[in-house]
Amino acid sequence: MSIFELDLEKNKANHVPLSPVSFVERSAEIYGDLTAVIHGKRRYTWLQCRNRSAQLGAALKHLGVGKNQTVSVMLSNTPEMIEAHYAVPAINAVLNTLNTRLDPQLIAWQLNHCESSVLITDLEFSSTIKVALDILKRDFNRELKVIDVCDSEYHEPGERLGTWEYESLLDAHEPLTLLEGPADEWDAIAVSYTSGTTGDPKGVVTHHRGAYLNAVCHSSTWTLPHFLVYLWTLPMFHCNGWCFPWTVAMLGGTHVCLRRVDAQHILSAIAEHKVDHYCAAPIVHNLILAAPQSLRDGIGHSVKAMVAGAAPPAAMIEGMAKIGFDITHVYGLTEVYGPAGVAAKRNAWAKESLSEQTRLNARQGVRYVLQEGMTLKDSQSMEDLPADGQTMGEIMFRGNIVMKGYLKNPQATRKAFEGGWFHTGDLAIMESDRYLKIKDRSKDIIISGGENISSLEVEDALYRHPAVMACAVVAKPDEKWGETPVAYIELKTGEQVSAEDLRAHCKALLANYKVPKDFRFEAIPKTSTGKIQKFELRKRAEAT
Repeated sequence: MSIFELDLEKNKANHVPLSPVSFVERSAEIYGDLTAVIHGKRRYTWLQCRNRSAQLGAALKHLGVGKNQTVSVMLSNTPEMIEAHYAVPAINAVLNTLNTRLDPQLIAWQLNHCESSVLITDLEFSSTIKVALDILKRDFNRELKVIDVCDSEYHEPGERLGTWEYESLLDAHEPLTLLEGPADEWDAIAVSYTSGTTGDPKGVVTHHRGAYLNAVCHSSTWTLPHFLVYLWTLPMFHCNGWCFPWTVAMLGGTHVCLRRVDAQHILSAIAEHKVDHYCAAPIVHNLILAAPQSLRDGIGHSVKAMVAGAAPPAAMIEGMAKIGFDITHVYGLTEVYGPAGVAAKRNAWAKESLSEQTRLNARQGVRYVLQEGMTLKDSQSMEDLPADGQTMGEIMFRGNIVMKGYLKNPQATRKAFEGGWFHTGDLAIMESDRYLKIKDRSKDIIISGGENISSLEVEDALYRHPAVMACAVVAKPDEKWGETPVAYIELKTGEQVSAEDLRAHCKALLANYKVPKDFRFEAIPKTSTGKIQKFELRKRAEAT
């Protein structure tokens, strides 16, 4: 035995499992008098937020919830959602945040698949949840303990479905003495289902260590200040809000809740509460960018925002910069806790033109500081590819900010981790500074006449047209060329443009073979986090 191992064992004084729950206890201890949560007329200090979370933890324990048991929640961005992120991991249970736009059949399937024992649900979703619970009982012979949330900011009718009402349940229990967390940091903290952009949802199981480290990474990546004021435009059900419920707790910041995400509510909250940070998918930033100048009146302070969830068009980043919003582009997937890569800004970039800054910032970038690896590899040989800005390969991750695996799906887990790296399925190039730039998802590359066409490149050109609000480009089968690009377009309110106008616009920016042959002006299907569901558009294109 080495001298450095002799009588130098781990003990409670020198080794504690990492869990983001500890951030809540610290902020309650040190910043207990500061505002933690703002929601309509409701205000909670960090001490109050901690105690409410500890009451929820005690109540769940009373209902029989313990280690590795799943608690599902169907909630908007409300205080109850924040408290669930603190309480459930604190009792070593597993949090399952349901997408609020799912249909009852899929909700029932997920509740059964993750073996949920308790469901906390907002009255807004009672009609959907009622059907889901009926399906769960009929098809899977399962019944849940249901807790109803009657949010003070929801004023529409809704049906009580459960035995317990949230506030009454909290009032009936004394807070836990300690939000303790797990005995082993490898324990599951959450199971999150992939958003369904491929039509094949999987249960992504994450652990306490990864959630802790990613929450810390956000602070370093974004140089976040203590006491930041964070607006919840990003759904907390999506990758556990990219771990930001725990990041805000770490920094003693303020959660500003938002039930409804539109330009008016976002900009009003930023002005009223002096919000300085928020995260969102590109479509939400586009809503802000397209909003009338009058809605931005009263915002005289600096606002920083993260963008991820889909490759952002350079035109959006450039447009947000022009109205004074500082955008940081991050990249990730549910399997890596949300963002795990960033287009880390360098001081020298400030000397470049705005268009060049935009190009640099639109890249997927480099790994988070606590992620051990993010690289470009040949997906078959697993060889590293050169940083030449031309050779295309697959982005892969390795490190502590990677999921445990897919729930009850060992085959998918093995495939995802082949060769000792997590395979993202995103195709990219690596530029000379080793920053990655996505060219497309492997399934979204359009092969026309033997030439590869990046749908993202074509979309970026379309977004540069001032009338375009949203767009998506997919492959359409073609007898001559094999595939040709078809563009789906949503226009800004009050704008009109023809297919010929857009074709001429694209020809000025793209090689002729990349210009869509077909332009369709219709609603584009999206997930609740703003991701465009290209698999649905491919079905449309193939059918016509």
